[in-house]
Amino acid sequence: MKNAPEHVSTDLSIADRTRQRINRRVMPFLLLLYFIAFIDRTNVSVAALQMKSDLGFSDAVIGAGAGIFFIGYFLLEIPGSLIVENWSARKWIARIMISWGVVASLMGLIGTKWLDFADLNTQFYGLRFILGAAEAGFFPGIIVYLSHWFRSEDRAKAKAHFLIGIPIATIIGVPISQAIMHNIGWLGWPGWRWVFILEGIPSIILGVLTIFVLTDRPQHAKWLPDDEKEWLVNELAREREAKLASGNSSVLSGLVTAFKTPQTYLLAFIYLFVVTGYYGLTFFLPSIIALMKGTSVTTQTIVTLLPYVCGFVTMLINGSHSDRTGERKLHTIWSIWLGAIGMALSILSGDNIALTVTFLCLVGIGVHAYLPVFWTWPSALMTTSAAATAIGLINSVGNLGGYFGPKIVGQLSTSTGSYSSGLWFLSVCLLISGTLGLFLNNAWTRRSANGVRGG
Repeated sequence: MKNAPEHVSTDLSIADRTRQRINRRVMPFLLLLYFIAFIDRTNVSVAALQMKSDLGFSDAVIGAGAGIFFIGYFLLEIPGSLIVENWSARKWIARIMISWGVVASLMGLIGTKWLDFADLNTQFYGLRFILGAAEAGFFPGIIVYLSHWFRSEDRAKAKAHFLIGIPIATIIGVPISQAIMHNIGWLGWPGWRWVFILEGIPSIILGVLTIFVLTDRPQHAKWLPDDEKEWLVNELAREREAKLASGNSSVLSGLVTAFKTPQTYLLAFIYLFVVTGYYGLTFFLPSIIALMKGTSVTTQTIVTLLPYVCGFVTMLINGSHSDRTGERKLHTIWSIWLGAIGMALSILSGDNIALTVTFLCLVGIGVHAYLPVFWTWPSALMTTSAAATAIGLINSVGNLGGYFGPKIVGQLSTSTGSYSSGLWFLSVCLLISGTLGLFLNNAWTRRSANGVRGG
């Protein structure tokens, strides 16, 4: 038997030793990948400040291009998650990252002789669509990948460590994009081009590294001691057997099971409404904060980031507490409802800046804290290909909220001259999402009684 490295205490139980080693080997790299992915997805909101004047784009063009990303994303999510489950996670994730890094960098060449295949609008729309198609399968693929390495009772915490890439990308990524745009003008090109070019390159580099850093499954991990490897493989096999309702676990059977399971569609609509709220707020929050009277640019920047800081902290706490207690349903619902309440109160707070900021922080908690627990449901309710299909379907449908949220809020604010009606719309979306959560099936509770806790 191999000896455990010195940094992992041999006094710990085999479960703790294995979990610590996997966390140290796998999770930091996955977090870095998602951090880069989210920056490449959303940096158009920063670059747009210069793109509009430089390329003659209207807000309508920018909004349409931002939304088209999610159409490409929607179409290819399910095939991507199935490939991760049935082929090789590291090879597919590497392919995804390299291809989206290339496309993300090409965004910086719009309107130059290097990218002259159509008019400017078509170039922008086409690259955003291809970017979404290239990234499709990454997020559900990672969720499926985590199920290959963590027992069900550990997955909410593991997913929290991965999903904090969302608020971190906003907290760190936005200032980085702004710094590039305002300080780099190489070759006489405006800063917005370098935002795309420079922020696409890390994805390509990390895509290549993925081949060497990630391992598909525990049984292939040379870095995992024999006793820990054997224990984890046996634990995961026992869970899989307990969740098999029938003897058939083929890809076709998994597809049929996922599409025949009502909970798949329930989860998809829960996610659709909460993502609508998330992107609706994220896209317009800087503009809303800028309307606060008597605040400096520095203050506005800090206030803009505060909801994401709160979301970052509570995401970790909620995921960890859910794993510790074994409760999933309330841990999924409470934060979404809190977000709906915070959104409504932020509207009613009027010109009181302190109250508005406080309530926006509640929204930040609401649209982040539920995430690690929410994504334990598919693998708790289904197994293998069925769970992979469900994750792809839920994520693809849900992310259409990235199109609807900003689009509807923008239309309402334009027609009314105020963000209030748009925020009320987002509040209702979050309220609907949390209410739908009441109908989630506590199948994981019954499995826990049989020795397999949900996750």
